[in-house]
Amino acid sequence: MKKSDQSRIFNLQKQYSDIRGEISKVVIGQEQVVEQVLVSMFCRGHALIVGVPGLAKTLLVNTIADIVDLSFNRIQFTPDLMPSDITGTEVIEEDLTTGKRNFRYVKGPLFAQVILADEINRAPPKTQSALLQAMQEYTVTYGGKTYELECPFFVLATQNPIEQEGTYPLPEAQLDRFMFMIMIDYPEYHQEIDIIKTTTSAYEADLKKIINAQELIDMQQLVRIMPVSDDVIERTIKLVAMTRPKDPRATQEVQHYVTWGAGPRASQYLILGAKAHAALQGRFSPQFDDVIHVVHPVLRHRVLTNFTAEAEGISSDDIIKEILKKA
Repeated sequence: MKKSDQSRIFNLQKQYSDIRGEISKVVIGQEQVVEQVLVSMFCRGHALIVGVPGLAKTLLVNTIADIVDLSFNRIQFTPDLMPSDITGTEVIEEDLTTGKRNFRYVKGPLFAQVILADEINRAPPKTQSALLQAMQEYTVTYGGKTYELECPFFVLATQNPIEQEGTYPLPEAQLDRFMFMIMIDYPEYHQEIDIIKTTTSAYEADLKKIINAQELIDMQQLVRIMPVSDDVIERTIKLVAMTRPKDPRATQEVQHYVTWGAGPRASQYLILGAKAHAALQGRFSPQFDDVIHVVHPVLRHRVLTNFTAEAEGISSDDIIKEILKKA
């Protein structure tokens, strides 16, 4: 890497530390969740957070949008939400001078830089598809016209693991659009004490803007240009291949418990995530340990277990742990 790029990595590391410091003023604990959300943002990826209500998912995204100085919209997904409710619609306007009527496109809440898609699995498939198209192509098509979304564009969707009645689970092909599936759990005992003390008092955090949109785009580009050795790439591809039941490198557990393994997009996101993690540690090139660091959030929604695994209480994370022992 050029010396200028190396100094940019040190700057990225410092700004990441500053962002974490500002987030900690509002969100207590959940360090791993915060790291994974920021890594996916630096990689120009999207993230799906799975967790029960009340674990500060919305608060975390709101805080990040404030610190990074990005426009933010929250969309509450419901069974009656239509695609036009998020993409926008056309309205009729009358010119008072000429009396002529024209259609004008009114942009929907999807036109923001940070989108919180709350309980994405509660919306019907058409609406889910409208969001996922925007995630993939950074555009919205309406009435035969295509509208560009402002970059950086980052979607953080949430999914409630309970109350599955009246939900529309995301198909596996659509889940694959998310770089990370992040599992958020209850806080530690001492952290919950701090949460209660803070949230039931008159405390109000004074958040500082750390970076702007252009600086974030520069960070995303910096992660992309980081070099990575052929050895790390080859080991990553072999690791992903081990998740596929029909691959000769598949472990016995995979052959027995997995229906479908991860595709090439998993390898891409593992390398990108490893690059970002290495950069945040102040290193100029990722090692295979950096790949291991992001392997669970990248693979857990791409390793699809079968009925046998479900009956025996074996999850994708369990399968991944066994794969890592032999990788």
